[in-house]
Amino acid sequence: MTIQVSSRHVDSVTIVGLQGKLARGEGTTALRDAIRGLLDQGHKKLLLHLGEIQYVDSAGIGELVATITTVRHHGGELKLLKPSAKVRELLEITKLTKVFDVNDDEPKALKSFR
Repeated sequence: MTIQVSSRHVDSVTIVGLQGKLARGEGTTALRDAIRGLLDQGHKKLLLHLGEIQYVDSAGIGELVATITTVRHHGGELKLLKPSAKVRELLEITKLTKVFDVNDDEPKALKSFR
């Protein structure tokens, strides 16, 4: 299993759940396709739930950066929710915690959207 992507809506926010490995190939493609599909449908407030991501490679980190860029170019907002310990460590090492709004509490994350 590389990655499974699901989505649910809470008010005007779409929570995108990721489970598995965010890695080169199927993992990054699945995330890219899911986000573009949601943007095409007009969903602009996206919250990526990363709590069930067990592995991220450099392509996965690159895809997260590409994803926030794509969302911003479409006039949207992207935030991260409950990254696993491994993902959080990678975000801190790469200084991406300065790029992404990272939340551990879903209700607070939902309220943080403008």
